[in-house]
Amino acid sequence: MRGFLKKALRLVFHRVVIVAALLLVQLALLVLMMVEFQKYFVYFYTLCTVISILVALYIVNNDRTNPAYKIAWLIPILLVPVFGGLFYIVGRDHISRRQKEKMAGIAGNIAHIGTETSDTLAELDAENPLAASQSRYIERCGFCPPYGGTTAEYLPLGEVKFDRLLKELKAAKRFIFLEYFIIQEGKMWDPVLEILEQKVKEGVEVRVIYDDFGCMMTLPARYYEVLEKKGIQCCVFNPFVPVLSLRFNNRDHRKICVIDGWVGFTGGINLADEYINAYPKHGHWKDVSVMLKGEAVWGLTTMFLSMWDYLRHMEENFEDFRPGVVPYALPSTPRGYVQPYSDSPLDEEAVGETVYLNLISKAERYVYICTPYLIISNEMLTALSAAAKSGIDVRIITPHIADKWYVHSVTRAYYQVLVEAGVKIYEYTPGFIHAKTFVVDDLYGVVGTINLDFRSLYLHFECAAWMYRTPCIREMKEDFLKTQSVSKEITLDWCRAVPLHTRLLRSVLRVFAPLM
Repeated sequence: MRGFLKKALRLVFHRVVIVAALLLVQLALLVLMMVEFQKYFVYFYTLCTVISILVALYIVNNDRTNPAYKIAWLIPILLVPVFGGLFYIVGRDHISRRQKEKMAGIAGNIAHIGTETSDTLAELDAENPLAASQSRYIERCGFCPPYGGTTAEYLPLGEVKFDRLLKELKAAKRFIFLEYFIIQEGKMWDPVLEILEQKVKEGVEVRVIYDDFGCMMTLPARYYEVLEKKGIQCCVFNPFVPVLSLRFNNRDHRKICVIDGWVGFTGGINLADEYINAYPKHGHWKDVSVMLKGEAVWGLTTMFLSMWDYLRHMEENFEDFRPGVVPYALPSTPRGYVQPYSDSPLDEEAVGETVYLNLISKAERYVYICTPYLIISNEMLTALSAAAKSGIDVRIITPHIADKWYVHSVTRAYYQVLVEAGVKIYEYTPGFIHAKTFVVDDLYGVVGTINLDFRSLYLHFECAAWMYRTPCIREMKEDFLKTQSVSKEITLDWCRAVPLHTRLLRSVLRVFAPLM
């Protein structure tokens, strides 16, 4: 009985329950205000209607807004003019110029990049001008140049990444940087935390960043205090406050680990148990990562430090974290080019989407894609369809078991038009695929955190590694084909057999997909 009461109290006082209760109180107060001021309803209605008209005109004439966002906002504004305009003003993803200037460094500061990297781009340009044009865009807009002198190891499962991560963390001598969207107490995080505590005792500097919204259900409130008491420096991105506002749309979705400046990890894998299949949350969880060793890790280092300095309101000398002597011998044979990059929702430059579009448009033989969500803009839909119609072998693997039913429904809403264009779509039948990868023509590969959905492409802070002619690209292709072999192909007959009521639901959800 005592155990039951403890569980009940823990549930009642869980911060999610408290936040939900506070939000309900705010809603109740709004309703009460409307009732009390109903005698002024005519004036209130007229004012709100005028506001909604002005907002609608602003949305239509805003050239920088994605058309899908315009439609998603215009429909509720026109249907419910009393509240539509007000909700847009309060809830839109607007950040003042002052805030943008303050947060500009989060993506990464190109001022911290060494001049020696310009030679690498020149070498790439001499080898392949098309590859160099992609790399040049990433350098200018993703705040990181291409690097040679780097090995890239493709890690095809969360369990493999976990094994490599523990090994590299134990070898740390100077510093460890961790930045993750989700951290969960359990079988994956607990061994990592144990190593971090030991490293702090050895004099290693350890820093951790986690997203508060991402960890809402996985970490206790004020968990950063627990880490700080252990000697681990910790920052929380965008602490969640129970206020009726959509400003929390901008989340830190990045997954970065940097060890001593020479070893780096990125990809889709968070520090939570489902990512290593410690329990079957949605069937078998398929996710991937890439481990970098060498010069390109500096790109991940500057990304982390830029975010850290913003959260801590400080400016430190990045050069203090330049790696020293290489602790191992890099291969003398060519290992291709590696270019980490970041994407920020604040600069009105959709770096993640543009990198993907560049890869699709420059493909000559094939484009193989893994993504957990397929909720795409008209530009991406056109690019994929045009490539398939041009004879490019375009294949996409999505989950068969959904983590969010409504998001999965929108994903499936895009199947028919893509299949009709010649795109081959497969659903990963063993469970949920969370990998975000592109592999193209045996030449290019991207592993990162960027999903093919509006939230990743336009709202979140994201990161990835673009690779050209690295040996692991062949491994990425082999893993894709292996994953495809246990996936179900979506046929045109399957698409046409979808019931009418399901089609209608998907159509409605698709309209509002940018706001999900």
